[in-house]
Amino acid sequence: MIELLFVTCLATAAADDGPCRERSLLFTDITPMTCMMGAQPELAKWINTHPGQTIKSWKCRVVSFAEHEA
Repeated sequence: MIELLFVTCLATAAADDGPCRERSLLFTDITPMTCMMGAQPELAKWINTHPGQTIKSWKCRVVSFAEHEA
């Protein structure tokens, strides 16, 4: 399982002071490289459906079932 982990903040908030939140999208049928190459279009879709939010950072990582359930 691959996780696209990203941090979002309110667009109107100051860079370091605003309320930010960690979010993720899970994929079962892609590789980490595919995640890295496809992350920006996925995040653009997410931003289009969540007006007023900005993405501060993102990364792709492998998630094991044991780690995900913990």
